[in-house]
Amino acid sequence: MTLNRDCIAEINRMRKEKNAIIMAHYYQTGDIQDIADYVGDSLALAQWAAKTTADVIVLCGVHFMGETAKILSPEKKVLVPDPAAGCSLADSCPAGAFGDFVRAHPGYRVISYVNTTAAVKALTDVVVTSTNARKIIDTFPKDAKLIFGPDRNLGNYINSVTGRQMLLWDGACHVHEQFSLEKILELKKEYPEAEVIAHPECKRPILMIADFIGSTAALLEHTGQSPKTQFIVTTESGIIHKMRRQNPQKLFIPAPPNDSTCACNECNFMRLNTMEKLYRCLRDETPEIMVDPEIRERAVKPIHRMLELS
Repeated sequence: MTLNRDCIAEINRMRKEKNAIIMAHYYQTGDIQDIADYVGDSLALAQWAAKTTADVIVLCGVHFMGETAKILSPEKKVLVPDPAAGCSLADSCPAGAFGDFVRAHPGYRVISYVNTTAAVKALTDVVVTSTNARKIIDTFPKDAKLIFGPDRNLGNYINSVTGRQMLLWDGACHVHEQFSLEKILELKKEYPEAEVIAHPECKRPILMIADFIGSTAALLEHTGQSPKTQFIVTTESGIIHKMRRQNPQKLFIPAPPNDSTCACNECNFMRLNTMEKLYRCLRDETPEIMVDPEIRERAVKPIHRMLELS
């Protein structure tokens, strides 16, 4: 089937017949965002997965997002268009090594970023996203001993704004690690009125020059509320599709990575999902996300804790 209006019509027909919903992360391509029932960040996707009445969830994102949906809705069939859509941040935190790290620090509470596998979540006291991390961490006493993993950049940022000294796992997102400070400063000279907005997964030097720091959803909200009309967007460039949709009169400039051959920074894992794969996934109801029941039983508790605190 060609990727045209017939394909879109077939997707719409199948999701109605199968009582399926399509969820997409802001980092997906624009065509997938446009056909999705829900588009959001990791927190919003988790919240929708927890309360949907659909029989089938098609999660257009990366693997850990599908796992989170399955953990929250084990009775649902959770599908992902491409099972190879992983996450460099989640991969940087193997459950075995992280478990050893936790056991080496008795008496510490464990806070895990949502960008982790189900097995890592099962080792966790509470899960956080970039949207709610500071709010949830502030619920712990100031003298609490905390481990935060796996993103060292987000952990360092939270430590800096809260005065805490959380122990950090040494992981990072390859997309947010690759932004070029030099090229962003060059863009700032070219667009002196533009605000630099950045995700807290970015390195500290990037955050130090940012005019606004926030989660994907917070960046989107800020661009709508700000009187500024130009923004240098320092996160995965997929979010710009939604920013332009909501604010067509404003200019959004993707911050470039160190690779001089590319003018924007895209997640190669997120971009593995395509409309054709989405069509086949819904048609064949595969690939399906499965989570070991024992791991799911332990992993759901810190996710529910997050949702309660959010």
